[in-house]
Amino acid sequence: MSTLTEAPPPTAGTPQTPEKKAPRRRGRWTPYWLLLPGILWLVIFFALPMIYQASTSVQTGSLEEGYKVTWHFATYWDAFGEYWPQFLRSVCYAAAATVLCLLLGYPLAYLIAFRAGRWRNLIMVLVIAPFFTSFLIRTLAWKTILADDGPVVGVLHSLHLLDVTDWLGWTAGDRVLATPLAVVCGLTYNFLPFMILPLYTSLERIDGRLHEAAGDLYARPFTTFRKVTFPLSMPGVVSGTLLTFIPAAGDYVNAELLGSTDTRMIGNVIQTQFLRILDYPTAAALSFILMAAILFMVTFYIRRAGTEDLV
Repeated sequence: MSTLTEAPPPTAGTPQTPEKKAPRRRGRWTPYWLLLPGILWLVIFFALPMIYQASTSVQTGSLEEGYKVTWHFATYWDAFGEYWPQFLRSVCYAAAATVLCLLLGYPLAYLIAFRAGRWRNLIMVLVIAPFFTSFLIRTLAWKTILADDGPVVGVLHSLHLLDVTDWLGWTAGDRVLATPLAVVCGLTYNFLPFMILPLYTSLERIDGRLHEAAGDLYARPFTTFRKVTFPLSMPGVVSGTLLTFIPAAGDYVNAELLGSTDTRMIGNVIQTQFLRILDYPTAAALSFILMAAILFMVTFYIRRAGTEDLV
């Protein structure tokens, strides 16, 4: 047997071998250089305008005399106190459109993911087909669809549903156009693809063997959907609802073209303050209040949803 002996410690006269330095990694700054254009884009077109609008919201003065930063935070309280009905209306309309988009989009996304077969690509093209035209043209088309002599009003009138919607306050008499129902229909149509696409992506990731395993355990189709499919598709549900609710809450085109003065949303108020009344501090304050409200609701919603894997 051989024994291991420790090497004797170096003496004072024995030269020591210098330690080799770790080789310098080349290109370690490459990822940062690749991120630089995106960072500059965010700073120039997002951060700087936000800072400018923040300073505008605490200014006082007029367009003739000029505006000065006086840290007048009372503008926020005055703006919210005057236009809180429009804030509430925007949240209600956006929530209603989001729920309708989820109810309409989930079955269609499920069909595309699991049942479409060779028709999958065709259906996907039809889903994104509205993007081939402008947002304004799509909304104007609904003015013809919801006109007093249009097909929608005729069907609702023959089914006596206009009486129910009138009692609920969604329509006004025999009219659908220039009512809350028209605005919600426009929001639902314009933002429905933003709900379908994340749902389809999330559903497509589900392993089909999980459905087979649930069937082997004698689970009924509804039980399989409730216990397997829907929980695994929650990232798509959360992403789709966020992509629908956030732009719908700040939208003003649908309320402008399909609604009336009684259906104005907060986006219409901000647009009027900026471009017509030229009250820039109030418009900036309303914008920040809307952003803060949406950020609070989105944060609360994501925490309650209990998922961090967003599509």
